[in-house]
Amino acid sequence: MILMHAARRHATLAAVLTLALSSPTAVRTSPELTYRAAAEDAARWIRNSAIRTPQGLAWPADPQDPKTVSSALYSGSPGVVLFLLELHHATRNAEYLADAKAGADELLARLPDEKQTGLYTGVAGIGFTLGEVYRATNEAKYRDGAAAAVRILKGRATAAGNGVQWGEVTDIIGGGAGTGLFLLHAGRLLEDADAIALAARAADRLVELGLPEHGGLKWHMAPSFARLMPNFSHGTAGIAFFLARAYDETKQQTYLDAALAGARYLQAIAKTDGDICLISHNQPDGLDLYYLGWCHGPAGTARLWHQLARSTGDASWHAWVDRSARAVLQSGIPKTLTPGFWNNVSQCCGSAGVGQFFLDLHRTRASPAYLAFAKKMTADLLTRGTRDDKGLRWIQAEHRVRPTQLVAQTGYMQGAAGIGTWLLRLDAAEHGRQNFVRFPDTPFD
Repeated sequence: MILMHAARRHATLAAVLTLALSSPTAVRTSPELTYRAAAEDAARWIRNSAIRTPQGLAWPADPQDPKTVSSALYSGSPGVVLFLLELHHATRNAEYLADAKAGADELLARLPDEKQTGLYTGVAGIGFTLGEVYRATNEAKYRDGAAAAVRILKGRATAAGNGVQWGEVTDIIGGGAGTGLFLLHAGRLLEDADAIALAARAADRLVELGLPEHGGLKWHMAPSFARLMPNFSHGTAGIAFFLARAYDETKQQTYLDAALAGARYLQAIAKTDGDICLISHNQPDGLDLYYLGWCHGPAGTARLWHQLARSTGDASWHAWVDRSARAVLQSGIPKTLTPGFWNNVSQCCGSAGVGQFFLDLHRTRASPAYLAFAKKMTADLLTRGTRDDKGLRWIQAEHRVRPTQLVAQTGYMQGAAGIGTWLLRLDAAEHGRQNFVRFPDTPFD
């Protein structure tokens, strides 16, 4: 009876979505119906793209190219598994959990041979995903998989300066900051004090790599990488965020001091005219280029401001969060695209990540204006989807500098899994449901 009811409900929701894709007004007036329906249609397209392996399931980033299967959380199978977990949490449809487990089984098989270590690029991301599957199923093999990821990271950590590192990359995406965030998360999930101690050693290394400037500290993506990208994904904002989280876990004042120094540097270089906060994409050749999303824009960098408010107990940091939001609101998106906000609707660079930022702000501020903007971004996102008998996907440009390279992807940061996850989070807000998956790099509960 439960499955029959779910089938009837999905048919109704799918009919509403058909109307929504042709009428933005329908999206705005019936969000409680359309968000979950759209997420399920995105899941249908992703599931149609699955590749069966001897171990389980894998999903190519580009279904037109089976060689794009990967274990990277950014664009590969882990992001799909996490989306399916969130969808199962929202719908209680057992088929979604079965596919998530099949994807996790494939990741378990791939884990020992994974060369990359980062949160969005390798072992740390796989470990996080397996830990979430364990939480959803309580099956020991997935907990063991998360623990194996920690052991791999311990084995691959190399002594450097006063701490450890996994290669010279420092950032959230593939470097020490993101790997450290996973280790902090795993330490709590697995009750493994050694994982937290290893994260602290990664923090020690990052502290000493900070370069003094403008009364604070800045970090390069890698010491050998000349271009400086100061925002969240590859630079100072993300590293300072990790250091603040390391302080929360260890109460080591050195970490908080370095995080605050990173914040001072960012404040010094920020564009603040009109009581906003925008930080340019890169130095030296991108000083007039401003992204808006998670990777290089306010939606990501504001995570540092919010985290510092939590770590220090100083509510004045929230003003910097609001300045970041104000910069996005004044940009004109989604109606008007900007040089740093192009034909992209995904979690990393586009609409889904911006929508998530404003929903998070609404949840912490109870601001109807922030919630309305999240829904506005989502209404535009839905009208840009492509829907047929295979399901719903988004054909977009992942790269700003390659605007004609248009691809529909399955993964989390640049594809339907991440967009579907966003739709479920908005649906959860409409229904008072708690989200299931919480990424290690978010400060929002």
